[in-house]
Amino acid sequence: MEINGYTKLAAVVATPIKHSLSPFIHNLAFDLVGENGVYLAFETPEADLGSVIESIKTLNMYGVNLSMPYKEAAVPYIDELSQVAKLTGAINTIVNRDGKLFGTSTDGAGFFKSLKNFKVKDSEMTVIGAGGAARSIIAEAAVQGARQITVYNRTYQPELFADYPGNIVFKPLTDLTELTGDLLVNTTSLGMDGVSLPIASDMTFPRDMLVADVIYQPIETPLLTLAKAQGNPTVNGLGMLLYQAAESFKLWTGQEMPTELILKKLEEKIDGEVKSHNHRLSQS
Repeated sequence: MEINGYTKLAAVVATPIKHSLSPFIHNLAFDLVGENGVYLAFETPEADLGSVIESIKTLNMYGVNLSMPYKEAAVPYIDELSQVAKLTGAINTIVNRDGKLFGTSTDGAGFFKSLKNFKVKDSEMTVIGAGGAARSIIAEAAVQGARQITVYNRTYQPELFADYPGNIVFKPLTDLTELTGDLLVNTTSLGMDGVSLPIASDMTFPRDMLVADVIYQPIETPLLTLAKAQGNPTVNGLGMLLYQAAESFKLWTGQEMPTELILKKLEEKIDGEVKSHNHRLSQS
């Protein structure tokens, strides 16, 4: 699309953020659906967060996405919060609704969209980790009616989920000696190095358990490799990255993001970057 006087702005606000794939995703989406918008990355000092959020209204922006470390810090500047945002105390999306700012987290909804045909209602889930991504996924699962959510984390903090609806059981990670249920989600960074595992390497997966990892680089983590070897279906974090963006995009524009086409472009981009990185290493 041609940038002109009618072009509307969206952005991601964080620090650091120059590495983000969000501009690639959203600008491709704007182009594909014919929306006259542009998406930028704003690396913002903490002292400027309030003024940047205020500029959403003064500049009549669509809104912004938020990444670390501002998902919680942005909440006091918002006029209205979604149910999931109230539960987690964090947001990743701000929507400009005629000068009123609506805040929500699309991470959980995006994660479950990436699982395609998985039915959250009445399911039994196991979640490893209790950070921001975990809380968004757990809150969304609770709102959608999961039967039981068991959370394993290194630090034992069950009070994190005291206000969440539904049956949420919190256990120390050392108690994870057996896997049960319909879905296993790794929300920790274990596996990002291509070597480490969040569970014991000799653990057996239930036959039909779906195994998901929020990590998307590498595309296949050691956890997913282990699950595939036992015949279990797996999902990496690339879909979550895309579908949380699609949820934001729809809130801003009212249009559906062409996710399948963008997913192919994303995979090609990441694959090209990995090959380029490996080539540089081989030449050094």
